[in-house]
Amino acid sequence: MPVKKKTTKDSRVTMTELVLPNDTNTLNNLMGGKLMHWMDINTAIAAQKHSNRIVVTASADNISFGKPIALGDVVTLTANVTRSFNSSMEVYCEVWAENIPSGRKFKSNSAYFTFVAVDQSGRPIDVPELVPETPEEQEQYDGALRRRQLRLVLAKRMKPDEATELKSLFFES
Repeated sequence: MPVKKKTTKDSRVTMTELVLPNDTNTLNNLMGGKLMHWMDINTAIAAQKHSNRIVVTASADNISFGKPIALGDVVTLTANVTRSFNSSMEVYCEVWAENIPSGRKFKSNSAYFTFVAVDQSGRPIDVPELVPETPEEQEQYDGALRRRQLRLVLAKRMKPDEATELKSLFFES
């Protein structure tokens, strides 16, 4: 049976939310936990579109909150798979906020999530290969292996000396 291949655009997802009073803290800014919830949903949908499977969140990389998102702002989240491995997928999410009356729009943050596709019993299952089509997609794809190795080293699931892609950044062959 031939291995199915998919492109980045096959997994692309855009989600839009309006920041309502129930989403905010006492300073009338979007709560960080609510934004992380939206990011997790957005990236999970992208992973499901790529794998056509149930997916579970394995990790979320550094999520920093640079600029507050205010009550009444419109939040746009975009996500797409950057690379697939055996059963896991790295998904990139970008968050933009916009105050429509003032026309002010800014990038709030971005992060990488990792998802694992599972079968009905919860066991990992293979996912389609990702084929990058643009130079930007190729750059994300190439960096995904280094980011994966870093995650595995930090989780103590890979020995640092086995992280060949990471080592190649710092040492010449």
